[in-house]
Amino acid sequence: MTSGGSAAVTSADFAALPLPESYRAITVHKDETEMFTGLTTRDKDPRKSIHLDDVPVPELGPGEALVAVMASSVNYNSVWTSIFEPLPTFGFLERYGKLSELAKRHDLPYHIIGSDLAGVVLRTGPGVNAWNPGDEVVAHCLSVELESSDGHNDTMLDPEQRIWGFETNFGGLAEIALVKSNQLMPKPDHLTWEEAAAPGLVNSTAYRQLVSRNGAGMKQGDNVLIWGASGGLGSYATQFALAGGATPICVVSSPRKAEICRAMGAEAIIDRNAEDYRFWKDEHTQDPKEWKRFGKRIRELTGGEDVDIVFEHPGRETFGASVYVTRKGGTIVTCASTSGYTHEYDNRYLWMSLKRIIGSHFANYREAWEANRLIAKGRIHPTLSKVYSLEETGQAAYDVHRNLHQGKVGVLTLAPREGMGVRDAEKRARHIDAINRFRNV
Repeated sequence: MTSGGSAAVTSADFAALPLPESYRAITVHKDETEMFTGLTTRDKDPRKSIHLDDVPVPELGPGEALVAVMASSVNYNSVWTSIFEPLPTFGFLERYGKLSELAKRHDLPYHIIGSDLAGVVLRTGPGVNAWNPGDEVVAHCLSVELESSDGHNDTMLDPEQRIWGFETNFGGLAEIALVKSNQLMPKPDHLTWEEAAAPGLVNSTAYRQLVSRNGAGMKQGDNVLIWGASGGLGSYATQFALAGGATPICVVSSPRKAEICRAMGAEAIIDRNAEDYRFWKDEHTQDPKEWKRFGKRIRELTGGEDVDIVFEHPGRETFGASVYVTRKGGTIVTCASTSGYTHEYDNRYLWMSLKRIIGSHFANYREAWEANRLIAKGRIHPTLSKVYSLEETGQAAYDVHRNLHQGKVGVLTLAPREGMGVRDAEKRARHIDAINRFRNV
């Protein structure tokens, strides 16, 4: 019997389904990588570079699975891919293609993007024992080879670590996806396909960055400053802080986003636009007076305490302030750098106050599994706000690029409509308000 399915439908029935010769997928094209030359980042439009193509089904290799994708979602890496920044992803595919005969499949003149999925296993390759056709799954986006000893303590340290659908081909914004079997996890049975597809990348990233011993190792009582606290990444960090007995200090950019944080249970909220923080005097010079004003505001919200942890992902725009406001001995944990990769800060506030900067990138399989387990238990909830069709993926990516969205933006692939895929209606009913929280604001 398949997970969540009918006893009348067996794994063998799914395995016997004929595979199509081709499927629909969201792609970018290698011959268009110069199309935005001369434009600013903001003016590069994903709607012009993203295509919906019919592509052939890839060959299935050992340790791999083909998944019928019911729903996916848009992450910021899909935006980067679509605007060819900081560089076109075809270089990743070319390098991967040189690894082995099997890896050559990935080096194509088109890149099928997307780093999230919820769907049903169609086929498994040789050596796959834990998963069967018909299993309802979600996938995390860590692709590893694990032929080097470096990755066997923490798989994120594997020299051949890649992000599926960004640094590999055959991603999740498609009707079929090719994944390694150790990317698969059980689909939370109380969620729809589109809800289940939304947390993957950002939930796992936030878990490692904030909770895991490989990240900040958050503990009860910590004050955690969370930039973009209602966004795709920050909304999960806010939930982890609240669920773990910490106090999130949520930085947002509008009253609407502040209300979302309050709905999640946060009380300490800073609207950086309303309070007009300007951390840079000009393009080259930061303003320490603004750092101090920001730190004072934080202490007003925490009863006089500085923050133990800063959950950093904007990067250049905020990093100097983040280092300054962290308490003595505290931790700045950083990923993404959506406002720029070149960070500047005053090292006196780091070295003389014994602070730490930790780099964090996605999550290993165990961390992703634990993050998904919390979703399945109803402790952490999807932050899905809007769902697009596969044909509308360019607009979805545009919304994320321009920060016009809340939480996560979903994409229906094979699912014909929203609301399908729920297997535990009773559990869903207990959590329905939290599940719909980002839909209702």
